[in-house]
Amino acid sequence: MRHPIRALGPALAVLTAVGALTGCGTTAKPDGTTPPVTTPTTAAAGAGTGAEAAEASAAVGASGSACELPVSFGLAADWKPKAVEATDDELFAALAVQGPATMTCEIDAKPAGNIGYLRVWTADRGAARTALEGFVKAEENTSKVSYKETKAGALPAVEVTYTVYNKLMEESKEERAFAVAAPKGTVIVHLGGLDTEEHREMLPAYELARTSLEAL
Repeated sequence: MRHPIRALGPALAVLTAVGALTGCGTTAKPDGTTPPVTTPTTAAAGAGTGAEAAEASAAVGASGSACELPVSFGLAADWKPKAVEATDDELFAALAVQGPATMTCEIDAKPAGNIGYLRVWTADRGAARTALEGFVKAEENTSKVSYKETKAGALPAVEVTYTVYNKLMEESKEERAFAVAAPKGTVIVHLGGLDTEEHREMLPAYELARTSLEAL
C-alpha cells in the first residue's frame, strides 16, 4: 500500500515549477479517446532496472496524443501527460533546457499517488550516448554516474543511473534516464522523484515507457 503524499513545503513548489510551463491537456484526440498501445502492455525489465513494467492504460507520442514526440510509449494508469511549450524566457531556459536537450513532455505521477514526473526531452539527431552524457553533465550535484547499453522496445538504447544531491531535502536521491536515437530525433526519458523512495515506487512506469517504446 502506498504511503500518503507527504507535506512538502518549498520542495513541492520546486517539483511543480516546470508544470507552470506546460501547455495542452491530456485529451488525445478530437473524439476524446486516447491512442491505444500497439506494443505488449507488460514486460520484464530485462536489462533495465530489475523492476517489472506496469500495465499500460494509454499511450503518448503519436500524432493527436497529449505530447507529439519522435517516439511513442505506454503510460501507467493515472499518469497524466502534458506537452511543454517552449518559450524564450529565462525561467523556461533554466528549467526546461538541460545540456543538448529540451523538455517536450511532462508526465505527472501525482494522480497515481506518487510525487514525481516522467519527463521526455528531445535533442537533434545524433548518437544517443552523446546526448545522454551531455544531459547528465549539465545536471548539478551528480555522483555515482553509471552508463550501460540496453534496449528501448526494439531499439538500441543507453541508460544512465546516478544520484543528485537535493539541497532542499538535504539528501541525495536516485535518478535515471534512457536515450534512443530515433529517425525524427534523439529522445531522453528521465525519471526523478521527490526522493529515492518515490523514485523506486515509480520504476514500473519508467520500465513501461522503456519496454513499450516505438519510433515514429
